Amino acid sequence: MKLNMKNWVLKNKLTIIGVLLGSIAGYLYWQQIGCSNGTCRITSTWHNSTAYGALMGGLLFSMFKKEKNVSNP
Repeated sequence: MKLNMKNWVLKNKLTIIGVLLGSIAGYLYWQQIGCSNGTCRITSTWHNSTAYGALMGGLLFSMFKKEKNVSNP
């Protein structure tokens, strides 16, 4: 079981890094800019902004993942 989890983490390390960096960026965006009156769906609370940043960071970094080409004989 541990070997499978280690392989999964190594296989998806770019996406994991993107999620972590995106969540930090989303939190910092909320803290520094945010939405003062609470009408903004994404930036009105820290957890919405952090989750949105994590999603965008994961999607962005997963674009750079190299896929292995498997040719059929």
